[in-house]
Amino acid sequence: MDNRTQLRELTLRGIIIGGLITLVFTAANVYLGLKVGLTFATSIPAAVISMAVLRKFAGHNVKENNIVQTIASAAGTLSAIIFVLPGLVMIGYWQGFPFWTTMLVCALGGILGVMFSVPLRRALVTGSDLPYPEGVAAAEVLRVGDGDPHNEENVKGLRTIVVGGVVSAAYGLLAAMKAAASEVAGVFKFGPGATMIGGSLSLALIGVGHLVGMTVGIAMLVGVVISFFVLLPWRTSALIDGSADLADIVSTTFSSEIRFIGVGTMAVAALWTLIKIAGPVVKGVSASLASSRKRAAGNEVDVTERDIPFPIVLGTILVSMLPIGFLLWDFQQGTDIHEHAVSLTIISVLFILIVGLVIASVCGYMAGLIGASNSPISSVGIIAVITSALLIAAFMAGTDASASSLVAYTLFTAAIVFGIATISNDNLQDLKTGQLVDATPWKQQVALVIGVIFGSLVIPPVLQLMLTAFGFQGMEGAGADALAAPQAVLMSSVATGIFDDSLDWNLIFLGAAIGITVIIIDEILGVTTKKKYALPPLAVGMGMYLPVSVTVMVPLGAILGYFYNRWASGQRNPESAVRMGTLGATGLIVGESLFGVVNAGIIAASQGESPLEIFEGGTWSTVLGVVLFIAAIAFIYRRTAQSAK
Repeated sequence: MDNRTQLRELTLRGIIIGGLITLVFTAANVYLGLKVGLTFATSIPAAVISMAVLRKFAGHNVKENNIVQTIASAAGTLSAIIFVLPGLVMIGYWQGFPFWTTMLVCALGGILGVMFSVPLRRALVTGSDLPYPEGVAAAEVLRVGDGDPHNEENVKGLRTIVVGGVVSAAYGLLAAMKAAASEVAGVFKFGPGATMIGGSLSLALIGVGHLVGMTVGIAMLVGVVISFFVLLPWRTSALIDGSADLADIVSTTFSSEIRFIGVGTMAVAALWTLIKIAGPVVKGVSASLASSRKRAAGNEVDVTERDIPFPIVLGTILVSMLPIGFLLWDFQQGTDIHEHAVSLTIISVLFILIVGLVIASVCGYMAGLIGASNSPISSVGIIAVITSALLIAAFMAGTDASASSLVAYTLFTAAIVFGIATISNDNLQDLKTGQLVDATPWKQQVALVIGVIFGSLVIPPVLQLMLTAFGFQGMEGAGADALAAPQAVLMSSVATGIFDDSLDWNLIFLGAAIGITVIIIDEILGVTTKKKYALPPLAVGMGMYLPVSVTVMVPLGAILGYFYNRWASGQRNPESAVRMGTLGATGLIVGESLFGVVNAGIIAASQGESPLEIFEGGTWSTVLGVVLFIAAIAFIYRRTAQSAK
């Protein structure tokens, strides 16, 4: 028998540890997301903490550690539901966050995300060459941390991760203290208008770029060029005059116009991605059914190919539609749309079922391209809001339903779909980690469900606590410390714009046209170069949609990784040298991720925006930041190369 089956995976202690980590990470992510519109990746910090704790127990192993990080990362990722749900409070529809309703929205959306991910595993993980940078990084952390402490390569690998992590965390601390800049950016006139360029001084993004490779990096750079050197100068050209604040014009135009063009590009790219992966998904379902039949017949199936049986997956999906239907029906009671509750509920359930699968596929693909923490999940939320709003508006046309009720119902429906999106975005990344450590898929999928349940129980009280303690900006009675909840504001604005006909569809159509053009170019490249070169449309859309500070650093990391790997290929042991580079990049991600957790906890505990800030920043911190950032990159790559020799 394969000795891999002898290792314990899904253990009670692992579930308890994962649950405890969940409490901390989910609370921190909810607070951070409401305050600044960003959340941090939880899988790698969870892997590090898990290893530290489980080492104190006998019989620990890499698979058990993998289960712990799976539980914690699923719950932490689910907290992105805060990008939608607070909108119901901000528009005055909810006065608070009812525990059971909020919990069930999170749980049902998350469980559907897990179930939709089961057949996608074979299509997008085992049968795909997607890089999954964070999944690979988490696997490297687990393997090195649980490896033989006396093996020379393991020792070198662990040191490489630790050194990279310390350097990355140290820079994060300096940035939080404002001793060094966290970002370098500038606004300037360009052509007929203006634009901005810059970069987040994030060593983690350099690590992500190293892992995703040149194809994705160049595609994102193309997106940057389209948005910031073509669209932004064009859209700002009529707004610039002598008295205008250039920075305000550029920032406002990007957030209110360019990002919506990016949404159009991503929507078309997402649809094309779905068409491209439809075949592998069908094959994945067929393979899953075949595996279930084989096991039912008493035949041996490799542990790494054992998913949750497809009949259980399908049954769970269909059964979940019943409580989802009840939630949707109940939400309409007492409103001016209650007369249409039955038919509107049926349409919404079908929407969640069909669009949920589409979005799960796209989000899994995005995680494979660039990692879950860097995926533009808010753009998927916008797409979900737009599609659900259009469907509801078409169905309710000619009725006397108020726009406020329709906006609220749209946000509620989209919240369930968004739960599917966030979890599928994380799940396939976790399943990639599992594949690399020879985990049993069905056990990991069960762990994902457990993580979803843990997160669903934590999110409602934390949301209510944040509402009670701070409130949200724009609400009646909100104080000076009210949380901005920027993503929830954006989602609410999009839904409102559809129902009051104020959304500029020309921007989205323009983005769609750009997306079609990129798809054609990508297909031509594939044919003429025999798939040696590609221009992934979804990656181009990400480059257009995400802030330039994020997107510029990923291509830079990809370029550095390319030259490092070229050097590594000429070494005595090329495979080991390349792996050492992967570990160095992993360390950069680990350090910044861990510091992000600590910093989020400090912010939440102090209730301050920048509690670690002890310097005023300014020009000197920018110069120092750039110098230290370059020095840190040079040091890490030099040391990694020395370890690889």
